[in-house]
Amino acid sequence: MSTVRTKDGVDIFYKDWGAGRPIVFHHGWPLSADDWDAQMLFFLNKGFRVIAHDRRGHGRSTQTASRNDMDGYAADVAALVEALDLRDAIHVGHSTGGGELTRYVAKYGKGRVAKAVLIGAVPPIMVKTLKNPGGLPIEVFDGFRAQLAANRSAFYRQVPIPFYGFNRDGASVDEALRANWWRQGMMGGAKAQYDSIKAFSETDFTEDLKAIEVPVLVMHGDDDQIVPIADSALLSAKLLKNSSLKVYKGFPHGMCTTHAETINADLLAFIES
Repeated sequence: MSTVRTKDGVDIFYKDWGAGRPIVFHHGWPLSADDWDAQMLFFLNKGFRVIAHDRRGHGRSTQTASRNDMDGYAADVAALVEALDLRDAIHVGHSTGGGELTRYVAKYGKGRVAKAVLIGAVPPIMVKTLKNPGGLPIEVFDGFRAQLAANRSAFYRQVPIPFYGFNRDGASVDEALRANWWRQGMMGGAKAQYDSIKAFSETDFTEDLKAIEVPVLVMHGDDDQIVPIADSALLSAKLLKNSSLKVYKGFPHGMCTTHAETINADLLAFIES
């Protein structure tokens, strides 16, 4: 397996396919680089170099007990990008990966990142606070932690239902997708995934978004049940200096998989614009 070792001794697993212009993919919680299969294969066949890593504590990377926060995640991405000497890259982040991308681009991306894409992403901040009255109550995330600690396997069987919109009228459960989501989640470490709930829900990316100067495409489904659009994409697009917003009617949080053909086409158009 290909890995990069960070300064604190963590091995970050990554895939690196192709030889064209690099696209770096940042996955959501509690998944792995495998969640980008539909995009990795599509862009590889379009002549791009595609890279995706497993976040620390997730997938095939070291099951960490520390630095499971956005600063740690961004530093790991910086180590990977430096090791592979990636320049003029496009970074694409989904959900928690959108937070990781935002912190990385703001802190480390100057001179290396050409464009970025936020898909169903968690910025600016998910949790409800005095400054963010439209956020989700902390009790929602406390519930996630309680369910993970009590029976992680059972919890990960249930999350894909709203994640992919399988609970909507007329929808049927795709058991293969559900099993693949569960498989990816169970590959990672419980401690890291538990810590990551705080990272994706309580990190405030407002200043990161304001600091980003490269073009950013913000993509979000208006039926996203995991990261509601009103308190995420609609706010992020306003905070970014150079953004464009695409809203997808009826699309779920996991739209990169359920509607890959549409998402891939729009990603390609943005990258080539």
